[in-house]
Amino acid sequence: MSALFFAALDGLRLLIGVTSLAVITQAGVAWDRFHTDWIRIPMIGFAVVGSVLNLVILTQVRYLRRRPASQWRQKALTQRQMRMERIQYILSLATLTLIALEETGHLRTFHRL
Repeated sequence: MSALFFAALDGLRLLIGVTSLAVITQAGVAWDRFHTDWIRIPMIGFAVVGSVLNLVILTQVRYLRRRPASQWRQKALTQRQMRMERIQYILSLATLTLIALEETGHLRTFHRL
């Protein structure tokens, strides 16, 4: 059952990664005008949840692919599919890195998270 769930989310992984990255980078675009806690904290939370969810899904899909029980029915991934998975990993990690940088800068600037 979980294999079906994660296979169904296959097409959404890139969207989750791009959305998470876009959410956190948009926080920097309007820093002065929108830098209030009631906007910043939910955006940071959404970006963290999206990035972590994306990493969990990617890890689960790779685990399910490597299982001996699924080896007989697996087709080799195309170059495009492998590239898309790498891009999704990179986007998720970049989002988490940007969140850490933003929170560090916020702590140094305002002396609070």
